[in-house]
Amino acid sequence: MATGQGTATIDFSTGSNEASIAVTGQASISATSKAEAYFMGDDTTAYHSANDHRFAAALVGLTCGTPTAGTGFTIYAKTAHRLTKTFQVHWVWAD
Repeated sequence: MATGQGTATIDFSTGSNEASIAVTGQASISATSKAEAYFMGDDTTAYHSANDHRFAAALVGLTCGTPTAGTGFTIYAKTAHRLTKTFQVHWVWAD
């Protein structure tokens, strides 16, 4: 069961195949916690529709860095394609 959960906005800016976002404010996360990030199919941003989010997982790999105890972790996104602007991602972590 997830201990922490939330959403973040990842920004590919004006056209990139890599992006990252730091998730902070996780006071009870430990250095051995496990974190995961994923797309939800009905999410939207000002720049991308629910349809874009539905298929983002087919184009974008999401990974999470090792947590920093008492702070949080970083979500990394990489794709073979040049993407622009923001996508919403969901995250969870647990011990």
